[in-house]
Amino acid sequence: MRSDAVKKGIQQAPHRSLFNALGFTKEELHKPLIGIVSSHNEIVPGHMNLDKIVEAVRLGVAYAGGTPVVFPAIAVCDGIAMGHEGMKYSLVTRDLIADSTEAMVMAHQFDALVMVPNCDKNVPGLLMAAARVNIPTIFVSGGPMLAGRVKGSKRSLSSMFEAVGAYNAGNMTIEEVEEYENKVCASCGSCSGMYTANSMNCLTEAIGMGLKGNGTIPAAYSERIRLAKHAGMKIMELLEKDIRPRDIMTEKAFLNALTVDMALGCSTNTMLHLPAIAHEVGFELNIDIANEISEKTPNLCHLAPAGPTYMEDLNEAGGVYAVMNELSKKGLLDTDLITVTGKTVGENIKNSFNMDPEVIRPIENPYSKTGGIAILKGNLAPDSSVVKRSAVAPEMLKHEGPARVFDCEEDAITAIFGGKIKPGDVVVIRYEGPKGGPGMREMLNPTSAIMGMGLGSSVALITDGRFSGASRGACIGHVSPEAAVGGNIALVEEGDIISIDIGNNTLNFQVSDEELKRRREKWQPRKPKITTGYLARYSAMVTSGNRGAILEVPKAE
Repeated sequence: MRSDAVKKGIQQAPHRSLFNALGFTKEELHKPLIGIVSSHNEIVPGHMNLDKIVEAVRLGVAYAGGTPVVFPAIAVCDGIAMGHEGMKYSLVTRDLIADSTEAMVMAHQFDALVMVPNCDKNVPGLLMAAARVNIPTIFVSGGPMLAGRVKGSKRSLSSMFEAVGAYNAGNMTIEEVEEYENKVCASCGSCSGMYTANSMNCLTEAIGMGLKGNGTIPAAYSERIRLAKHAGMKIMELLEKDIRPRDIMTEKAFLNALTVDMALGCSTNTMLHLPAIAHEVGFELNIDIANEISEKTPNLCHLAPAGPTYMEDLNEAGGVYAVMNELSKKGLLDTDLITVTGKTVGENIKNSFNMDPEVIRPIENPYSKTGGIAILKGNLAPDSSVVKRSAVAPEMLKHEGPARVFDCEEDAITAIFGGKIKPGDVVVIRYEGPKGGPGMREMLNPTSAIMGMGLGSSVALITDGRFSGASRGACIGHVSPEAAVGGNIALVEEGDIISIDIGNNTLNFQVSDEELKRRREKWQPRKPKITTGYLARYSAMVTSGNRGAILEVPKAE
């Protein structure tokens, strides 16, 4: 066993003395050491229940003959971090989580791992770590929040942010805002729509690293506890068969995940996380392939914020496996790939049927013939940009309007709430990219303000930052190259006409090449906003959004 390096032989007597200090018995040390990575904390609603999940995993591991050992991983609540400097620290935690987990695993020589994440950067960070250390690993998340109910209708966190915009527009009273405040986040769990956390937990199933229901069983259901026990048992089987993350997360598995992504209408953040995870596996996932997959993959789900259904509804309809079963009817998935069940994708999904055609559209009757995400290019985004097409109003799929340019999120918010943004405008928020932010903040506040102010069907928003999965509307993010490195988004001026054509995957501004050259000659790089601490190091090492904002050591001049 791998853990023999810390527990077997005379040279390891000092190590065993430390295990004795921990209270381990000889019997426990004769069994495989199974690391359980616990993301439990008391600041993230999606993580407040993870102590229960971890305890269930411990029981499952012990029942199946392993010795469970728990250690922690951090997590940020994107909702609480939203709209202030704290959001600069959200995406960057993905690499902290991967690095610290790698360090713990390698230092203590675990035989196998059970990852217990839930929220936005926590899931991809642990998937990155799993790919790096490449020992048998299984994931079991904390599960989604139940939808809240306001005046008889289901609501979620995105409704709350939009309520603030409605109040500022004079369309909602303070008492109505307070009712939303008290009701929309109804339970523990990751926020109840197809936001980033739930997107990544669902894609963990699709890529083969989680058991059935990992992405959809609500956090409040006891079924989630049973799932965790089964994950604890299953890791012992994976260890015995020596099935490792890189055996599962192959290039074909990533294509499966992208296909499911398109069908579910996942968060645009998946276009950052999937390339970053693939990089750790050992290959580059060019997100341009997303359009190729989208072209042949129908969008089958309109979960919040794109529509009126929620994660609990997807769970009742059959979950991720039911969606995959629909996709398999047209041969859109590779069903021969191995998964953490020990079975193939095809074996996993063959008896998972669509129980609600209103939540999961049959593949013959999709919401659209193309997938939920589109990659746009043009002179405003020469490398790429990303939009959640399934959450865009039909009238905004093609739009042309004057640029309203802001060099940070706060200035844009002030203008939106100040009534300075008019129908037809295109709001441009720049210097918020991975380097320029630094940290690539989510723009849920501006998008929710636009929606709440009643401008969602007439105003677009473009940024080199990114969007929450809770954002909806013509929100185009991850513009690459970003402004901080001299991308063309830095050259946009107030009043420039911007042309958006999501159907044709283009994003341009109507400026001649000669004028662009003139502007570029005048452009000067800006001094870094932050020069100390982790964000300064992150800014120095991070790549652009189209590469997944991965970290690379800068090359010597």
